[in-house]
Amino acid sequence: MHIVVPIKQVPETSNVQMDRETGTMIRSGSAAIVNPLDLYSLEAALQIREQIGGKITVITMGPPSAVKVLKEAIAMGCDEAVHISDRAFGGADTWATSYTLSEAIRKLEADIVITGERATDGDTGQVGPGIAAWLNMSLVTFTAHIKEISDSHIIAERLVEEGYQTVRAALPAVVTVVKEIATPRLPTLRGKKKSMQINIPVWDAEALHAKPEYLGLKGSPTRVVKIETPKVTRTCIMVKAIDEESVRNAVTQLIQFLDDRDLVPVQKRSGV
Repeated sequence: MHIVVPIKQVPETSNVQMDRETGTMIRSGSAAIVNPLDLYSLEAALQIREQIGGKITVITMGPPSAVKVLKEAIAMGCDEAVHISDRAFGGADTWATSYTLSEAIRKLEADIVITGERATDGDTGQVGPGIAAWLNMSLVTFTAHIKEISDSHIIAERLVEEGYQTVRAALPAVVTVVKEIATPRLPTLRGKKKSMQINIPVWDAEALHAKPEYLGLKGSPTRVVKIETPKVTRTCIMVKAIDEESVRNAVTQLIQFLDDRDLVPVQKRSGV
């Protein structure tokens, strides 16, 4: 069985920056990590391989620096990796991204594709289902438990609002997983050595035989027309209470604050 796991390099939450002109995220020059939710899809793939055998290929689409996340996946135990990189892919929305990844997966001839629930930088959860649509594969979303898997089908429990839903899907299929699926393992020393030595091929648009009109920012139907930074309109008053006198003053100010706004019935008493 050939298991393909698409993962993503995302900026650390505190370092997210946006380009106001293009409406896309600025990824260069910022510290990046493996999308945390993709660690669960990697672990799910590793457990499937341990159960029924097969090969795991991890892929990512991104700039040259994105090779780092592929090597981390190899260190965790994945067998092979492919880096999908071309300037033509830059600025892609979820539609163009899922198309590009699907062309790579088509070339790899995957039996099952396992993705994280969503990426922390976009938070849409659209790429996994998009891949299934492009490849006309079965789709199982929000997978919490894999009950059975064979060369022909998968039986899984989906996390839904009412609890769990058991579904059976024919392979090949795309499966998106939630945190309940497994606890991600740590990289091993052997895996780290392998990640340092492995030769990771780079596939560009030509290698994928991709349609140019479907790629990158130009091929993305989504348009960000305006970006605004949230403004904090509330103000606060900070009162230090470090000794008996300052504590008395702080309590007096709090009582006055509540009384002025009729928030709590306050009976003023002398000496408070």
